[in-house]
Amino acid sequence: MSDLTKLTLAGARDALRKAETTSVALTEACLAEIEDAGALNAFVHMTPEIAIDQARAADARIAAGEAPAMCGMPLGIKDLFCTREVPSQAASHILNGFRPEYESTVTQKLWDAGAVMLGKLNMDEFAMGSSNESSVYGNAVNPWRRDDDDAPLTPGGSSGGSAAAVAADMCLAATGTDTGGSIRQPAAFTGIVGLKPTYGRCSRWGVVAFASSLDQAGPMTKTVRDAAIMLGAMAGHDPKDSTSADLVVPDFEAAITGDIRGKKIGIPREYRMDGMPAEIEKLWADGAAMLRDAGAEIVDISLPHTKYALPAYYVIAPAEASSNLARYDGVRYGHRAKLAQGDGIVQMYEKTRAEGFGPEVQRRVMIGTYVLSAGFYDAYYNRARKVRTLIKRDFETVFAEGIDAILTPATPSAAFGLGEMAEADPVQMYLNDVFTVTVNLAGLPGIAVPAGLDAKGLPLGLQLIGRPWEEGDLLNTAEVLERAAGFVSKPSKWW
Repeated sequence: MSDLTKLTLAGARDALRKAETTSVALTEACLAEIEDAGALNAFVHMTPEIAIDQARAADARIAAGEAPAMCGMPLGIKDLFCTREVPSQAASHILNGFRPEYESTVTQKLWDAGAVMLGKLNMDEFAMGSSNESSVYGNAVNPWRRDDDDAPLTPGGSSGGSAAAVAADMCLAATGTDTGGSIRQPAAFTGIVGLKPTYGRCSRWGVVAFASSLDQAGPMTKTVRDAAIMLGAMAGHDPKDSTSADLVVPDFEAAITGDIRGKKIGIPREYRMDGMPAEIEKLWADGAAMLRDAGAEIVDISLPHTKYALPAYYVIAPAEASSNLARYDGVRYGHRAKLAQGDGIVQMYEKTRAEGFGPEVQRRVMIGTYVLSAGFYDAYYNRARKVRTLIKRDFETVFAEGIDAILTPATPSAAFGLGEMAEADPVQMYLNDVFTVTVNLAGLPGIAVPAGLDAKGLPLGLQLIGRPWEEGDLLNTAEVLERAAGFVSKPSKWW
């Protein structure tokens, strides 16, 4: 069977069950593809021996006839997930050399389902970024190029390595995490599907923390059906995570019926931003028309506190980061600075953190420490928490009025060039999250679906936001949108 790496999870599952290929063959094809794609800098720690061992075990399981859907699937794992005895650095110098003695719950669930780990994927340091330019490993590169030039583009962030690897067919799917759009924005930039589940659907245990009330793991895949298959393996209650929901995991793939007749899809007027590119406006209108043609009712809705979402997010997320990152002190694990004669523990902390954290992480830790400090806690952090409650209430109100899903753009633009925003005001970079952060603040499920190309041949995505815990319904609507959009474009291979 040729072009094994181009298979979807659903296609590979069928091929494995029919004995048309093996997990070992799939895995070897992916490892060869990764070897050829060094220019994309997507994979940063390779685990070929583990992969082949897992693939052999998967083939035996499939032959025995009782294998789950994910059995034998070669995956890339974002460097934020702790993987036993494999480097897990969160793309930071401060965790250099850290090899955990334990496995994150999400990755353990995937291995229990028979999935195969090809290696660890590039990302923004501690998941703080929208362009994968803050990584200790260097930039991940988008496999897409503009029609008119060869300038390297960002794959988005923070799950940039995951997005690039899936888009370039280096793996069949990848794990990502989403704190303010870090699955959905890179998915839109690379023409793949990215699903952020409801907060609490997937365990956060063993995932290096950025902002604990916002972080959520999810699948990054080639199709909506693949996202349903992979989420089924990743999700589930975990007593080790106090925020994990004790709910039965439904059959997400079975929920994809292709029928959305009578569904109400909301179009929030507040998402029509000043200066929104005409291409994004048209894509959004076209997406609404596709869902209407499929039998859904399109309803104008209001989410009045949307304009406060970005400022609230950029108070809450850095505040939680400053608390979470206080544990990196050079004492127990990771990098420790060399000390001069007479230096004490305070100097060790200061030097270790100054050397170990990159500029973006330092910026967010300082912002977070400031908004939590005496005299500013009420003015910033407490106020942001109140705004968050209002944003959540906006969504609850429209869902109570019978809205089944909300359609918005996924990003304010197509992928931009590496370095184009790096030296600009950091707020310009933060604006990339304008359509995605509300979903994290409200704890809702959201999915990015590729829906078209811009004038320069780059992918553009649409976002669907669902009711809490109703990922199955959301995936069904997303699959209808995916089919109607008919996005089949792939990047031309230049790497």
